[in-house]
Amino acid sequence: MGIKYWEFEDAPLKEKLKAVNVKDISKVFFDNETEAYRFSLLLLEAKKKGQLRLKDVPESVPIATAKRYLDYAVQIGLLKHENSAYSLTDRYTKPFRNIAIYIKAWMDSTSEEDLNIQFANARVERQSKRGGRKAAEGNGIGEATQQ
Repeated sequence: MGIKYWEFEDAPLKEKLKAVNVKDISKVFFDNETEAYRFSLLLLEAKKKGQLRLKDVPESVPIATAKRYLDYAVQIGLLKHENSAYSLTDRYTKPFRNIAIYIKAWMDSTSEEDLNIQFANARVERQSKRGGRKAAEGNGIGEATQQ
């Protein structure tokens, strides 16, 4: 995700709110221009029509691709999928506010945390080398080419 926090601080956000567009939303989720365009197109169609069915997807976007993007929008909370139609929903406002409150509370807390207990199943040791060049014997400088 490409959330550039400085774009959403108070002053820049006030400027952005004067001319809102779907491009800024799509660029948060997709760095690729084509993916962002397709995602924007589908979100805009859902907004214009109130709800979007797969059979009503614009010709420029293949149905399978549209389904993948629309399902992704449902997964991240921009759309809801009911009665074979996708429509806008607002599942972001409250959860993001709660995440911000939780992060702030964590920053302010002074309790000790043990990551080994919290992440009991995590691999903490370094991985062994799985490929690449073999280490040359000796000091490794120029010896690999001399024979």
